[in-house]
Amino acid sequence: MINYSVFMMANPQNRDAADKAYAKPQITELVSFTKFVQHIADHNGVFSRGTVKGVIADMCECLVEQLLEGKKVQLGELGNFWISLSSEGAESTDKFTSDKIKVVNIVFTPGPDFENLVGKAEFNLVSSRAAQAATLKAEKAGATTVDLAEAKKKNNAADKGSGSTTGSDTGGGSNTGSDNTGGGSGSGSTVDPGDSGNGDGTVE
Repeated sequence: MINYSVFMMANPQNRDAADKAYAKPQITELVSFTKFVQHIADHNGVFSRGTVKGVIADMCECLVEQLLEGKKVQLGELGNFWISLSSEGAESTDKFTSDKIKVVNIVFTPGPDFENLVGKAEFNLVSSRAAQAATLKAEKAGATTVDLAEAKKKNNAADKGSGSTTGSDTGGGSNTGSDNTGGGSGSGSTVDPGDSGNGDGTVE
């Protein structure tokens, strides 16, 4: 079950367009690596928690090795990993050196099972965390009314100030890197944690 809240937001691709209502996911829990490993082990009695943890750790290490050799790695249903480069510009190609390369980005594109989960998802509309916080504050102050629209506006302003993205006209969601091996500053998959309360997707 995916909890979501609804916000009025601008379309970043068309600032002149009127604000529209978009859905933002509300993260319910930050699952640690240890807990995720235990979850996998519980689903398959053949492999212990230690075995699962070791396999995932080795996979990550080997994945980095392959990427640093300039390879594109396909991990079945999970998706594809490869690299892009972020660099400073030079006046001409003959003046460009590897010293200009500042970041090696890991790019990820999801496989078929991860590309769009809407067909498998169930949705549950809930109050935004901003609305919940405003309501609680009003209750503590003994107020009988609360301006939920104003609370949401402040939350959206905070999101913009922290650099979070709201996506395109589909509202929120994730932006994954395309299968483009050219230069530039492609940064792979960026996920909007949505109405999570904290920028890292954790729950207050």
